[in-house]
Amino acid sequence: MPPRESLENEQNAPLIDEETRNAGPFTFTIEQLQKLIDPKNVELLRDYGGPDKILDGLRVNRDYGLSSDEGIDTSSKPFQERQKYFGKNILPKVDQQSFFYLVWDAYCDKTLILLSIAALVSLALGISEDLSNHSEDEPRLGWIEGTAILVAVAVVVFTNAINNYQKERQFRKLNDKKEDRIIKLIRDGNEQQVSVFEVNVGDIMMLEPGDIVAVDGIYLSGHNLICDESSATGESDAIKKGDNDPFILSGSKVTEGVGKAVVIAVGVNSYFGKTMMALRHNENEETPLQMKLDFLAEQIAKLGVSVALIMFFTLTIKYFINAALSDHFPEFEEIMVAVINILIQTITIIVVAVPEGLPMAVTLALAYATTKIETMGNATAVCSDKTGTLTQNRMTVVEGFLGQERFIDYNNIQEWRNRINKDTYDIITQGIIVNSTAFEDHDEKGQLNFVGSKTECALLSFCKEFGLEYREIRSHAKKVKVYPFASERKSMTTIIRLPSAGTSHSKASEHVGFRIYVKGASEIVFDGCTHYVNAEGHLQKLDDKSNQLFKNIISEYAEKSLRTICMAYRDITASELNNISDENPPVHDLICLGIVGIEDPLRPGVIESVKIFKKAGVTVRMITGDNLATAKAIAKNAGIYKNGIAITGPEFRKMKKDEQLSIIPRLEVLARSSPTDKTIVVSLLKEEGDVVAVTGDGTNDGPALKLADVGFSMGIAGTEVAKEASSIILMDDNFNSIVKALRWGRAVNDSVRKFLQFQLTVNIAAVIISFTSAVLSDDNESVLTAVQLLWINLIMDTLAALALATEPPTDELLSRLPTLKSASLINFRMWKMIIGQAIFQVAINLTLLHIGPAIFHLNVNNPHDKLIFRTLIFNTFVFLQVFNEINCRRIDDHLNVFANILHNHIFIIVQIAIITSQFFIVQYGGIAFGTAKLAWYHWLVTVLIGSLSLPVGVIIRLFPNTCIPDYILNEYYRPKVTKEKMLWEQAIHDVRAELKVFGAIRKPKSRPSHGFLRIANDMMHKK
Repeated sequence: MPPRESLENEQNAPLIDEETRNAGPFTFTIEQLQKLIDPKNVELLRDYGGPDKILDGLRVNRDYGLSSDEGIDTSSKPFQERQKYFGKNILPKVDQQSFFYLVWDAYCDKTLILLSIAALVSLALGISEDLSNHSEDEPRLGWIEGTAILVAVAVVVFTNAINNYQKERQFRKLNDKKEDRIIKLIRDGNEQQVSVFEVNVGDIMMLEPGDIVAVDGIYLSGHNLICDESSATGESDAIKKGDNDPFILSGSKVTEGVGKAVVIAVGVNSYFGKTMMALRHNENEETPLQMKLDFLAEQIAKLGVSVALIMFFTLTIKYFINAALSDHFPEFEEIMVAVINILIQTITIIVVAVPEGLPMAVTLALAYATTKIETMGNATAVCSDKTGTLTQNRMTVVEGFLGQERFIDYNNIQEWRNRINKDTYDIITQGIIVNSTAFEDHDEKGQLNFVGSKTECALLSFCKEFGLEYREIRSHAKKVKVYPFASERKSMTTIIRLPSAGTSHSKASEHVGFRIYVKGASEIVFDGCTHYVNAEGHLQKLDDKSNQLFKNIISEYAEKSLRTICMAYRDITASELNNISDENPPVHDLICLGIVGIEDPLRPGVIESVKIFKKAGVTVRMITGDNLATAKAIAKNAGIYKNGIAITGPEFRKMKKDEQLSIIPRLEVLARSSPTDKTIVVSLLKEEGDVVAVTGDGTNDGPALKLADVGFSMGIAGTEVAKEASSIILMDDNFNSIVKALRWGRAVNDSVRKFLQFQLTVNIAAVIISFTSAVLSDDNESVLTAVQLLWINLIMDTLAALALATEPPTDELLSRLPTLKSASLINFRMWKMIIGQAIFQVAINLTLLHIGPAIFHLNVNNPHDKLIFRTLIFNTFVFLQVFNEINCRRIDDHLNVFANILHNHIFIIVQIAIITSQFFIVQYGGIAFGTAKLAWYHWLVTVLIGSLSLPVGVIIRLFPNTCIPDYILNEYYRPKVTKEKMLWEQAIHDVRAELKVFGAIRKPKSRPSHGFLRIANDMMHKK
């Protein structure tokens, strides 16, 4: 399979040469084949001569498929002629939004546009004033403020554009990896796996349950093939493929059955390709966190605009009152300059108040993870599949009881082969090989392995140990009907035509023409058996003794955590075959061949991961199709099943809803579950307020994956249906990765909250200081200039988002309970810190504003001293934010804000960048930023004042919360049934069981146990 990169260079090449198409070597053109699909046209297919003529026209044999070296003699690559004529199965790459487009998009912000207009007006007035009122000896600096504002706007715009550009590149890489998947084809007469990008028109495609069809095709053969075309056509009813509807649409899902189809359209010429090309646009769904933040940002912005409008009218009225009271009323140009300056300050307040950094914080945090990872941070329940998720999905037959002969070790199967009756051996191996869809192919490492269902792969490997060639046996078996494995019936059935002298245990073998092979869940298949084969190869009726023997074997294997598979068969006549339904397999009156135990060991780290989940307050439930004994044994080994409830899907399904709700908190294992059971569990948990994560790899997991708050599918073993239904694809199929997702999810939520705590503090402090100082000043100017406020805005928006939203996850995040779904984005502890720090910062700055000149021995009537004084306040304010950013690394009441600070390199780099930039702004940016150079002791004092944010943060955290109601203070989810209560209930259950035993052996007159039971019941209810 070639790498994705080798195909990308060819994506924008012409898909078909018009001249070649008209004079090509194939009978049918693309247009003719497309007319079959859109709309479906069975009459036209008949006019073309049916599927056989399509095959001839595409130069392909239905059994052999295409030749892997087709056209290799005339070109360096195979299929060049075919691809030139019909195109490749690649959609042209979507043009990535250019950097300049992202710059423009970032600039299309109303406040930035208003600020730019005001800056341009200021620039024009400043230049006009320089040209009219300044002498040649005076420096002309009127243009400085307007230019500085425009530069600051440009910095904000380009920073946002760079962040968006990097995010888009990262998501493009993830999407490319997601699109590449494996397709099963027949080439050179063998089943093969190829990349979806290598499929050509004329390929013979294999279809199985769970496949999402990548190309258009025409059905050739199969058994009960049913496709869900709702995603392609909008029709909700699944469609059975056959003579009435032989068209396989790209984008549809195979829900049942197996089949073969010839590919007739790929890439942009397929039904799915044309739809995708017509609908190409980029719509990003907002996460719940983003929606909360957008709402919060809107409320803050409204408040900021209100304050800005009050400030504008207040300063304007004050200006005109002062002008009217003065001896000389200002001229129009002077009035315009004053009003523009007030407008610039007002718009700058809006820029500071509007939290543009909130969406950026989410973007940066999610760039480290994925969108649904954020939801995973609040997960309270994980419903996990067993096979391939908790276990390694590397199945091996380790024990067996076949033909009444037993082997207890995989190394002893040859001895079993020598002991078993030959006819029974032939039937068992033929049944394993024929009643299977797995096949042998090279894996990614180039090694020859079986591909398909892991259970079938284990059984085929078992047969391979005897030197059997499965392809030869399959080629001689003539399949009449196939009922593929379905989660509802937990079995697979294949009916074959027997040769005239076929091996059979039937007494009337001379009348037998067909054989039914069945394999599947042991207790389900065994329930359909009425006879068994004894050690001599003779047919025996199942009596109580033999029935109990098989059930004991099943229980024994299950208690060893082995998956138990029962194999059975039955011979039938032609007349019986005619009475068999195409939908429901004949799984009754079977002859039991035996039971095998298949081992699928737990993945490394699963036990530790389950412990971490429990420590983090997340309940792990195992929902599996295995029988109850196997499920409980594996769940115990994994640490999932402790003192809770383990029941089967059918039992759970029969309960009334109130009964289901009562056991859901205690449910730890659900065995023999169907897709409906899994969906019911997820819906009930969500109804109870849980945030539910579901893992799965099969088609049957699709509904539950879709319903869950976060669905995890397996990237390696998962079907395409499961992947499409899920939110996140685990590329390593590892349960341990879900722990990482939980850790990252909590890190994302915490990072956004940290940033929010920091930004709201700066918002409140900056707006109050700017408003108050402007109103109290004689010249209507804020102590912080517009350019200085834009720099502060850059610190608190872009740079703070970069520093706080990229905090790496730590194990400490998993030592607390999950946050309630309904919990406020800003909790009490955060409000306490925001308000406390804002009051402190406002008090410090207003104090400096009034007594600062005396402290620093400055004469505010002197222009130079006044500039130094304003610079001191600006520098103090910035360093208050620098140290408060460190303080905001924690959003709880823990005092150590420096924990793991050295692990966050981005935070350290951003802090160094802010301090360095502030030094150059103060010392060398006087003209643009309105600052003056500070002496070393000025720097020392302002930094020391700024550092007071840290001890103030400690004092605020130590402030007692005793007077705060628990429902406000406690935002953590707590399970309805605690571990202690489950232990108590288990103890009561054990006591009841023992008392029943004692009561049974005592005399009927004496019943002291009833009183004790009443006491136990009362104690349990009190608990």
